[in-house]
Amino acid sequence: MKNLLNRLFDSNSNIEELLSILDNNSNTKSIILKGLSGSSKAFILAKLSQENKNLTCVILPDKESASYFYDDLNNIIGDKNILFYPSAYKRSIEYLKTDKTNIVLKTEVLNKISSNKKPYLIITYPGAIIEKVISNKTLTKNTLEIKQGEKLSMDFVIEVLNEYGFTATDFVYEPGSFSVRGSLIDIFSFSDEFPFRVDFFGDEIESIRSFDPQTQLSTEKHKKIVIIPNVHEHFDETEKVSFFGFINKNCKFWISEPELVLDKIEDTYTAAEQRYKEVEDSDFDDEDNVILEPSKNLLNVQEFTNQIKNFQIVEIASRSVFEAEKEFYFNTEPQPKFGKQFNILAEILQNNEANGYETYVLSNNEKQLIRLKDIFTEQNQIVNFIPVLKIVNQGFIMHESKTCVFTDHQIFERYHRFSSKKLSHKDSITIQELTALRPGDYVVHIDNGVGKFGGLQKINNNGKIQEVVSIIYDNNDILYVNIHSLHRISKYRDKDDEPPKIYRLGSGHWKRLKEKTKKNIKDIAKDLILLYAKRREQKGFAFSPDSYLQHQLESSFMYEDTPDQSKANELIKADMESEVPMDRLVCGDVGFGKTELAIRAAFKAVNDSKQVAVLVPTTILALQHYHTFKERLADMPVNIAYVSRLKSSKEIKQSLQKLEEGKLDIIIGTHRLLNKDVIFKDLGLLIIDEEQKFGVSMKEKLKNLKINVDTLTLTATPIPRTLQFSLMGARDLSVINTPPPNRQPIITELHSFNNKIIQDAIYYEVGRNGQVFFINNRIQNIFEIETLVNKLCPEVKTVVAHGQMESQKLEKIILEFMRGDYDVLISTTIIENGVDIPNANTIIINNANNFGLSDLHQLRGRVGRSNRKAFCYLLSPPLSVLTPEARRRLKAIEEYSELGSGMNIALQDLDIRGAGNILGAEQSGFIADVGFETYNKILNEALRELKEGKFDDTFSDNEQNEEDDEDLISVDYDCQIETDMDILIPDYYVSSTSERIKLYKELDEIKDENSLSIFKINLEDRFGKIPKETERIFELIKLKWLAIKIGFQKIVIRNNTLLAYFPSNQQSNYYSSPKFAKVLNYVQHNPQNLQIKEINEKLSLKVLKVHKLEDIANVLNGILLAVENNS
Repeated sequence: MKNLLNRLFDSNSNIEELLSILDNNSNTKSIILKGLSGSSKAFILAKLSQENKNLTCVILPDKESASYFYDDLNNIIGDKNILFYPSAYKRSIEYLKTDKTNIVLKTEVLNKISSNKKPYLIITYPGAIIEKVISNKTLTKNTLEIKQGEKLSMDFVIEVLNEYGFTATDFVYEPGSFSVRGSLIDIFSFSDEFPFRVDFFGDEIESIRSFDPQTQLSTEKHKKIVIIPNVHEHFDETEKVSFFGFINKNCKFWISEPELVLDKIEDTYTAAEQRYKEVEDSDFDDEDNVILEPSKNLLNVQEFTNQIKNFQIVEIASRSVFEAEKEFYFNTEPQPKFGKQFNILAEILQNNEANGYETYVLSNNEKQLIRLKDIFTEQNQIVNFIPVLKIVNQGFIMHESKTCVFTDHQIFERYHRFSSKKLSHKDSITIQELTALRPGDYVVHIDNGVGKFGGLQKINNNGKIQEVVSIIYDNNDILYVNIHSLHRISKYRDKDDEPPKIYRLGSGHWKRLKEKTKKNIKDIAKDLILLYAKRREQKGFAFSPDSYLQHQLESSFMYEDTPDQSKANELIKADMESEVPMDRLVCGDVGFGKTELAIRAAFKAVNDSKQVAVLVPTTILALQHYHTFKERLADMPVNIAYVSRLKSSKEIKQSLQKLEEGKLDIIIGTHRLLNKDVIFKDLGLLIIDEEQKFGVSMKEKLKNLKINVDTLTLTATPIPRTLQFSLMGARDLSVINTPPPNRQPIITELHSFNNKIIQDAIYYEVGRNGQVFFINNRIQNIFEIETLVNKLCPEVKTVVAHGQMESQKLEKIILEFMRGDYDVLISTTIIENGVDIPNANTIIINNANNFGLSDLHQLRGRVGRSNRKAFCYLLSPPLSVLTPEARRRLKAIEEYSELGSGMNIALQDLDIRGAGNILGAEQSGFIADVGFETYNKILNEALRELKEGKFDDTFSDNEQNEEDDEDLISVDYDCQIETDMDILIPDYYVSSTSERIKLYKELDEIKDENSLSIFKINLEDRFGKIPKETERIFELIKLKWLAIKIGFQKIVIRNNTLLAYFPSNQQSNYYSSPKFAKVLNYVQHNPQNLQIKEINEKLSLKVLKVHKLEDIANVLNGILLAVENNS
């Protein structure tokens, strides 16, 4: 980038003159820069800021353009001194929603410019600059400075934090909270994007480090920090000044498109005044909303104009608003558009070179630059350009320096997304919290069945205190579970929230159920394995390698390929190029690019003159896929048609005739394609979308079609990881877990039901020619909602759709909506099922509090499918009346506006649906009986038994075998521990019960030395020095590993004696293994304190005189050495 900057401006005479004017001694008050297009504005500021060391503030017309400008500068000069200064509000002042992330970023900027005299570059926009801030004096007075090594009492710090309005919590997740644990205080100040952990030694500060609220682990050390309260809400109007009153008088203000900026200020101020009046008249109460009087807290246009005139102003515009005294003209033009026609692009670049221009192509993805070169090479074009691995928002040509700066996303017509500063937030639910156990939850013990979780209890074992988990069964039977056996318990989860049936402890019911489930799984697995073997014997068509057209198609994809997607793409092609018929299943969430993979595969097949059939479950999807395929393959020599109920029989007949004659390359349709009258001339690839939605008879027909044709199946229902192993032999599986990186995040907002929000949302979307989904899940009042929308937006066309309509009528409505006949579709959740309307980019969900996380996620996934900005409004009763669960759920979905970011959560219950779909309806019944996690454990056991049995050879040629074995460590390969020693995490060390359970569970899942030492370091980092009784747990875990390696199933340590039990199943392969023979041999050679006993047909090893855990470790290590020694 440095070379590019120098090339652009080194010979430009304007630069010298500009620098002398921007010098502090110049009398010129305002200047204007004309003719700058694209990202050349950011380049010129970057160049000037390198020479001119002044504080500079750039005002852009709105938050989005400011974010792009900030991103551009970061990419051009990548300096820590570039700051983004946002508004304290989430979207706009009139909506009253403050955003803690924004307040932190804002406070950080104020703190930096007040305490440092560095030449910061501050990027901002009207909504932020007109908000008044606290004065420098008040800021200094309300800042607590903490230095390493200074004398400071903990009580004093806690007192100051309470005074600042900080709240005490168990763990610190968001700004404005603090937590005290032993000698540690965690504080999330508003002055920094990470919270701090202050470690005291008596009344001295021993160390200060920042930590990540997600993991709660320290990240870096600090010598000194400052703690600042919420400057936006903690002070009254009397202590506030305008931003111009706060900042240094030598600051230079740059304004891009000043007319727009002033209009924006006027609009924002008027809207805020109007809202303030409305709120003042009503009794408005919502903890999340902050109401400030505009006249005391904001600048109006007049005040803004008067105050900015006290500073030197640089306008970037075509005409001046602030009466510029000097004008500079730059001869630039925007990057030309080529409509993805690479021959035209090549011609332009060749002409530019002939005219002495140098072309730089910018991209943050090296693959794209390689692709571009490949396309030119394959077209036999000699084109020179300089690749730069950085990106800006918009390309441009600067004629003075004869330089073209082009961006890859404009060449390939993709969406470019800025990366902005975000707080690592944790007001959201994590997977751990969802699987965290709370007293009263239903849990499943793999050996004893479903019970109620009773929490942690301390029990007295031979005079030593230990902690155990209690599970309550029918008739109040209580089972105590040792903390080393927590992996035998899992939370009971099923897709319907029906409480499971609880039986008495020791009744045979659970055992029978487990056996039945296992038998069933084995049957399914056997079928799949046989099918797989049959398919491998067939020969299919081997497709030829990629052509240049294939490259061109792939690089013109609007989004960047994610690693998962590239991997799936490579595997699909490799499958197609091999002789064995492909049978690959691609799973990925809504909008993760599965259809794109199908299009590429289809095109590859057509390239080899083969036909492609695309089979979909519904008429609407057929039409949708037809449009998608048509659009993506528009520039390619491909004929596409679709058959469905929407076409007349004459049209269908014509299509089928073409198909038989080989004049049609791709045909898309519903199960109609499986009829006898559909004859292919040469079918090479079958693509099936959402296979689980087809009936049994359809699946039979499909099976016959599939045997020697390459088949690609797509599904949006995620498949749990363990099931992936079970299917590993039967199907090749690709899972896409990551969303496209340059997809726009969906702006998600949570509001209480509010006519103004609904009206604004609909008008905004319809105003940009878009469409709106309005979800109301009660059919009873759905027409009232339509009346309300018509009243609020009289000129907008609405239509209602719900699941109780006849399917033909429903289909007609949705098709008309797709065609654009209506602006707003008011419906129940039926649109969750695969309706993809790229033009609908706003969704309003009424009573969002009644939906589960996955439903909200699925619904929200319906918008934001194109490269336009999408909005999702969650309407619910005021947060204060909701249950804590509902409130957290809504907060989580609001926080996770990225696709796929926190969505593993939502996928949890989809996992369960997915398992039922893949394994058939009957399995869903078993999942409901035993709970999902336990089902997975039983599945592991069943597979292991199959592997050891007659299907050994089918599994053996599966290359992934080795690593998968590790994942299939099942309950049979476990070792239980019982002891009478003091082993626990004491209350005084970790006071939160749920946190202790979480730590016990984590410990129980650790499988190697490295993970254990990481766990210890993290524990000490979070809670301070580790107590003795907790250290013992670590030693016991190591013993357990040794015992498993030798083959023990249970070890009991009591009264200085160790009893180690061999497997209870006498038919076990273990007894005929060399391992067991070596253990016996070792015991015979060391009879002094080792004895083997058999009581009640249970074989055990007894070791006497073991006073410490170390003694036991020595004995077991001795045995293991003998076992592993081959001599």
